[in-house]
Amino acid sequence: MDKMNQAFEKVKILVGMEVEDELPAEDETSFAFLDDFNRNCTLSTKQRLHGFVICLVAGLTCTLLILSWGLLYGSTAFLIGPKRQVTMMLDPVRIYATAIYIGSMIIAIFSALYVRNKLLTLLAIMLEFGALIWYSLSYIPFARSMVSKVMVACFDTEF
Repeated sequence: MDKMNQAFEKVKILVGMEVEDELPAEDETSFAFLDDFNRNCTLSTKQRLHGFVICLVAGLTCTLLILSWGLLYGSTAFLIGPKRQVTMMLDPVRIYATAIYIGSMIIAIFSALYVRNKLLTLLAIMLEFGALIWYSLSYIPFARSMVSKVMVACFDTEF
C-alpha cells in the first residue's frame, strides 16, 4: 500500500498537482532530478494542455506545409510522367521559378543543418514557398499577369 501511495504521489508531481509532503528519495535517485524539476514548474494543468495543443497544431501545420510543397512537384510527375515533368520544369516560362525553388531548398537545408541560422532558414523557406506559388501559377492561364497586376496595385504608393 505504501508503494502505491508513493506511485500516486509521483503521478501527482508529474501532472503538476500539489503534493502535501516530500517523497523519500533514499532508493529512487534516478527520479530525483525529474521530481525537483516538476516541483519547480509552476504551470497549471490548463496551461500545460494549452501548450500541448499549440505545439501539436504548430507541428502538424509545419509537417503538412513541408509535405504539400514536396508533393506538389512529385504528384504532377505521376500525372504527366517524370520526363515530361522535368521538361516542363525547364521551360523558359518556369525555369526561373524552378531554379529559385531548388536553390532556396538547398539553402534552407544547408542553413538549418550546418549554419544553424534560424533567420536565414526562415527566409529561404519563405523564398521557396514564393517560388512554388509562382511555379504553380504558370499552369493557370493569365494567373501570373493577374497576380502581378494585383501586387502592383496593392503596393503602389502613388495615388
